[in-house]
Amino acid sequence: VRKRRYTMEDIVARAGRTIEMAVRNGTTRLRTHADVDTIVGLRAVEGLLEVKRRYADLVDLQVIAFPQEGILRDPGTEDLLWQAMDMGADLVGGMPHHEKRPEDWAKHIDIAFRIAKHFDADIDMHVDETDDPAIRSLEVLADKTLNEGYQGRVTAGHTCALAAYPEDYAAEVIRRVKRAGIHMITNPATNLVVQGRGDRGLIRRGVTRVKELIAAGINVAFGQDCVYDGFYPFGTADLLEIALLTAHVAHLSLPDEIESVFRMPTFNSAKIWGLDDYGIREGGAADLVVIDCE
Repeated sequence: VRKRRYTMEDIVARAGRTIEMAVRNGTTRLRTHADVDTIVGLRAVEGLLEVKRRYADLVDLQVIAFPQEGILRDPGTEDLLWQAMDMGADLVGGMPHHEKRPEDWAKHIDIAFRIAKHFDADIDMHVDETDDPAIRSLEVLADKTLNEGYQGRVTAGHTCALAAYPEDYAAEVIRRVKRAGIHMITNPATNLVVQGRGDRGLIRRGVTRVKELIAAGINVAFGQDCVYDGFYPFGTADLLEIALLTAHVAHLSLPDEIESVFRMPTFNSAKIWGLDDYGIREGGAADLVVIDCE
């Protein structure tokens, strides 16, 4: 119901407040998923492209055309995704596990790749955002990425089900992700709040296998999937806050592990963006965030 009432002014106002919070907390580049479906149409994309224009002097913003309601289960969304990319969306999104049948996961992913390749765009999907170990679209995405030669251009967010898989299957999926060069983004704040709600006694964290992914040499970053919304009623768009959460929930407490946490919102995220001028070095962009701390 709320999405049907979205207006340009509403989207710009809410996104603008979040951007201002993020900038105050030292974030200068943002990537956001804009819902594209038959409920909201293209209003979210239109609104966020306007936000991108208005705040261009403060942040670099990438807008992802994101089929929140699925593609096959929401007829008409595929056409809207094409239109969203024509309008200027930067990346193609996806949510394959939200389709009605497992056989539709591959079809959903195929459509996303078809659109992305037409526009020479990267892909950033929500993948297996559930604690159900029967949901297994990540391996489908990894195989498709490898087959299409799209290594380094695909990002998978959440992947909560990976934490619920049996050890042998999880290890095989991680190997496939590594071969496919997929970037992985964990969203610990939202995942901790949303996942494991059906558990009793020992409640699962619902956060993906961060340590195993890092150990496999996969590029891992984290994000704040939600800021003060229906999924997550907290958040200040502060990546240091998310860094602290990540260190706790993923058991990253040794000195080298803590160092890996600091790389996630910096060097690892720059790799996801494909930045070639990042870092403190000659020729690097001189945009610095200085933190008052020891």
